[in-house]
Amino acid sequence: MLSAELLFGRKIGDRVGVSEGAFRRFVDEEVTPRFPDGLTVLDASGQYRDRERGVLIREPSKLVSIVISDETANREKFTAIVEAYKRSFNQQSVGLILKPACAWF
Repeated sequence: MLSAELLFGRKIGDRVGVSEGAFRRFVDEEVTPRFPDGLTVLDASGQYRDRERGVLIREPSKLVSIVISDETANREKFTAIVEAYKRSFNQQSVGLILKPACAWF
């Protein structure tokens, strides 16, 4: 199995630009169709160094956790989700952590 964590920042520029509703729609339209068997969404507080401005950014974030079979097609789905979020919400990056897992449901 594969354990994936996607880290989504919610700021656009210097303001929170990705509302709860917009994020929920993103999950409904981009994440759930790719991984319909289940996922977990957690509220988080993130921080990163803005490469363009060289400043520390703190922002409200979302962490999406998915456990799925470790197949190339599933890894490609994660990449598609990351790219869709960056494009949809003008983000520099989305964190993606993939770890092997022993899991059953």
